[in-house]
Amino acid sequence: MKEKSSAIIIFNARTIGTFFLLAFLAYGLGRQLFESTNDPKKYLGALLIIANSVIVLFIGILLKKTLKLYNPLVGNIYLFTRIFEALVLSTIFINETVSDDLEYVIAMLILGIGSIPMCLTLYKHKISPAWLAIWGAIGYAVFAFGFLMELFGKEWSMYLLGLGGLWEISFAFWLIVRGSKNVKQTTY
Repeated sequence: MKEKSSAIIIFNARTIGTFFLLAFLAYGLGRQLFESTNDPKKYLGALLIIANSVIVLFIGILLKKTLKLYNPLVGNIYLFTRIFEALVLSTIFINETVSDDLEYVIAMLILGIGSIPMCLTLYKHKISPAWLAIWGAIGYAVFAFGFLMELFGKEWSMYLLGLGGLWEISFAFWLIVRGSKNVKQTTY
């Protein structure tokens, strides 16, 4: 019998991991600067928030390439989630605020809900380590719940996004270090 080695490789893993980290930096710094009363800082903040929107769009596009091999519907859901997030976050300039923005809350709720199937696909098909995929699914569920509560007037999101945020950072580093290597080897 002929032996074959089938490896699961995440396409563009290092790029996706780097984009996850850059998105954190771009949005975090951009939001701080955008809320400034100083016009140059506000404009720089706006540019960083737009950069974040472009980055999250590319995360969705690039990760879809791997996800569609295992579940095309999940790949499309995840891409839609990232497109929605990118569009909504780039429109905050219309309202000229980020803090109490209903659109922001909805974008984060959709991101949380739309990322759960992605994490479950990572788990089901052993694309990432099981502990990392489970952490992501739980983190995004808690994250989404926090933003759902925001819609009901409960300011819980800031308390419930840590687990999902830490997962994104951990996943990013895992993608950069291990994501482009063989995750699973099977012999036929």
